[in-house]
Amino acid sequence: MRIIVIGGGASGFMAAITAAETFPACRVTILEKSRNVLSKVRISGGGRCNVTHKPADPGVFSKNYPRGAKFVKTLFDAFGPADTVEWFTSRGVALKTEPDGRIFPVSDTSDTVIRCLVENARRAGVDIRTSVAVDQIRPEGDHINLILQDGSVLTADRVLVATGGTPKISGFDWISEHQHPILPPVPSLFTFNTPDNYLRALSGISVPKAVIKIQNSSLKAEGPLLITHWGFSGPVVLRLSAWGAREFAEKDYLFQIRINWTGDVNFDAARNHLIALKNSSPKQQLSAHAQFGIPARLWRAMAENAGITAQLKLADTPHKAINKMAMLVTDHPFDVAGKTTFKEEFVTCGGVSLDSVDPKTMESRLLKGLYFAGEVLDVDGITGGFNFQHAWSTGYAVGRHIGLSLATP
Repeated sequence: MRIIVIGGGASGFMAAITAAETFPACRVTILEKSRNVLSKVRISGGGRCNVTHKPADPGVFSKNYPRGAKFVKTLFDAFGPADTVEWFTSRGVALKTEPDGRIFPVSDTSDTVIRCLVENARRAGVDIRTSVAVDQIRPEGDHINLILQDGSVLTADRVLVATGGTPKISGFDWISEHQHPILPPVPSLFTFNTPDNYLRALSGISVPKAVIKIQNSSLKAEGPLLITHWGFSGPVVLRLSAWGAREFAEKDYLFQIRINWTGDVNFDAARNHLIALKNSSPKQQLSAHAQFGIPARLWRAMAENAGITAQLKLADTPHKAINKMAMLVTDHPFDVAGKTTFKEEFVTCGGVSLDSVDPKTMESRLLKGLYFAGEVLDVDGITGGFNFQHAWSTGYAVGRHIGLSLATP
């Protein structure tokens, strides 16, 4: 019996290894269209590979998925983050948990994870073929024929599609022709471009707890915020980009954000604090004494924007300028005009509709013998290891069931 995995990424390797180990009588082959397998694993986490996130109850963990939360909860009940940690550590990959919950290999290099996956695949007898692209899927009786780009044909008893996301819906044509509904893909996990942002000169400065609200929207998030050469990044921005992926796409990435640099201090509290400071320290220069834990350079830039020069003493600072400073600190508006992909990672919202897939086995409800795993599905998580966990869990589910279906009429 032959099982073919289309896609040599995280979910494809997990599925292939699990299937080969669970059903040793089956021949398992991975087909990867590029020259190298696991390319996304290699670049993830800045080249360190954010394997997963700190384990939690499946119901809690699944809340980190803007799309597919209910679907992945079922998967995590069978193979969740704790199982992922055990899977890798038992195969020689020592892992560590960072303060923010992200889990990395102790080696701090993705090569450790790649070697583990490749070596375990080969040990299990998986045939890994690169530079092999599949153009079409053609069911024929109890088999599935794969039409390759060079015109040759491979026949399999069962096929897993683990090709990852694609930026254009046309990239799913070879799947949708079998009546599988596809949700149009749009980018997720991106940073905000703010071309007219006077703070861009402060690239590299960050604050630990900012709140960003989207104007005329219910979207908001809290977390570390980073100023960049092109605008804003950091966990709070990436979280917003994930939850608002479709809304931002509909706006053509043109919208306004409001930033509270303190996290929880409101305008009135900030204004009252500054006025009290003026009364208690009238000779002090406000721009030289950062407040609310805001970095000094950022504070000075906002003070200048509020009309508070470096030489201006608090006693001579008009209330109008203090009011503006309080606004900039707690409700600072910026116009977003575009996005930038987060580092070299590309995550999409959209893909194969979850309604057409069995969440326990990952088998298509429309075409027996065809399975899906990983980002090709309409599931995406926020940054922090959640997308990889989805890949491991879906891959494992396929691997545990794909051989069973061979014996089922």
